[in-house]
Amino acid sequence: MNYKLELRTPDSQPKLIFHAITFDAFKVNIVERYGGVKPILCDVLFRVRTLDDQIIKRKDGHVKIRIKDEELETYQRLIKVFKSYDYKNRLISRRDAEQDFVHFILRMVIINYEMN
Repeated sequence: MNYKLELRTPDSQPKLIFHAITFDAFKVNIVERYGGVKPILCDVLFRVRTLDDQIIKRKDGHVKIRIKDEELETYQRLIKVFKSYDYKNRLISRRDAEQDFVHFILRMVIINYEMN
């Protein structure tokens, strides 16, 4: 499945960061909320939309997914790679780092959404 990963979309602010992953049939919008004097990641939400921006509801009828507990720790580990020296200077495979992140989000989508 083809995808386009956009980290820190233009609408991002210091305490509210937006990411987007666009697949062939749908897109995932991710919102990270930071809090405190020294910003720490407080909350991560995502929702799935069609390519024409219609919101897709989850299996239980709700719209958003809140990443929490072990998934939040995994998310933090994966997103931290994009800020690392190794990633920025191409000492690690960018493609592998991006694929790990996209596969994590895609797994969350498959678990919570019924895609037709």
